[in-house]
Amino acid sequence: MIQEQLIEIRRQLHKIPEIGLEEEKTQKRLLEIILLIDKEFIEYKTWRTGIMVFVHGKNPQKTIGWRADIDGLPIAEEVLSDFQSEHEGYMHACGHDFHMTIGLGLLEQMSVEQPENNYLFLFQPAEENEAGGMLMYEAGAFGTWLPDEFYGLHVNPELPVGQITTKIGTLFAATCEVQITLTGKGGHAAFPHASNDMIVAGMSLVQQAQTIVSRNVNPVEGAVVTFGTFHAGSATNVIAGEATISGTIRTLTEEMNQLTQIRIREIGEGIAKSFNCEVVVSLDQKGYVPVINDPQTTEKFIFFMKQEPDVVFEEAEVAMTGEDFGYLLSKVPGTMFWLGVDSPYGLHSAKFEPKEAAIPFAVEHISHFLKFLDK
Repeated sequence: MIQEQLIEIRRQLHKIPEIGLEEEKTQKRLLEIILLIDKEFIEYKTWRTGIMVFVHGKNPQKTIGWRADIDGLPIAEEVLSDFQSEHEGYMHACGHDFHMTIGLGLLEQMSVEQPENNYLFLFQPAEENEAGGMLMYEAGAFGTWLPDEFYGLHVNPELPVGQITTKIGTLFAATCEVQITLTGKGGHAAFPHASNDMIVAGMSLVQQAQTIVSRNVNPVEGAVVTFGTFHAGSATNVIAGEATISGTIRTLTEEMNQLTQIRIREIGEGIAKSFNCEVVVSLDQKGYVPVINDPQTTEKFIFFMKQEPDVVFEEAEVAMTGEDFGYLLSKVPGTMFWLGVDSPYGLHSAKFEPKEAAIPFAVEHISHFLKFLDK
């Protein structure tokens, strides 16, 4: 595919963002493009809204995997363009339209002639909400196509086009979503003694939860506890009888994630006793374990990219970003890396606007790496 074709494909995909396990239009468009890459040594199969494309090698010694996630986010786009999202309230605000397009470009490049080894190209659903990689693995979707080593990228708005970064070991954090419901007795604002205010209880819980990082977490390990929503009350003169709070935990190790979860529950139980109310704490980690890059595959990747013309490689710092590719890397050795796309606004922003020049750049240089692995 030439540059113009890649850009057009990205724009087509950008128009039709869909949330995890509902990517039906996305899957259909991907399959239309995949079927154009018609070779006798290529076959594909689907799993729900995901797609796996297997390139059979001439003399395979291993299977090399490439993963691209395909889902969008429930965010209303604020970037005006000729290819703005056609699905109101949804947007490719995390760059998965870039990921898919790059994956298609790499598939084509690796299919120009039959490689020696096998290659699996995974177009994975539900990275954002349901840990689609874990679901596919646990369902046995890969079968005999499970790679011996796995690679994938994530776009990075803070890096310029032309830059790639990664590191050996932990790259991204483990995550856990938190949902808390506090239930007490509401009442009239003029008679506070006859009620127990769940806004006050909820505020106290949020404040106390911040002590987990400052007083329970080893400072050299790091953790994040962030509450993003707080819903309570219905009128200015009514004491709220219920409050719902949601947030996220981010840690660099599974052990720290479990410790933080335990402390959230303990604080919730303490608040329930203090305010004479009921509390329900729901913690959902799913398959969002840390992304830990394998030393051997990552050393190969770093060595290659440092030699590759026009690539600016730097070692990455650990990020508290969550990525469900971590689950697959806990089962198969591999490497994830950042690709610079130079956006003025960050990931998950309604104004996220990555530079499309990163797409042909990635296809060119990553295909060189995949061919290097075939030697």
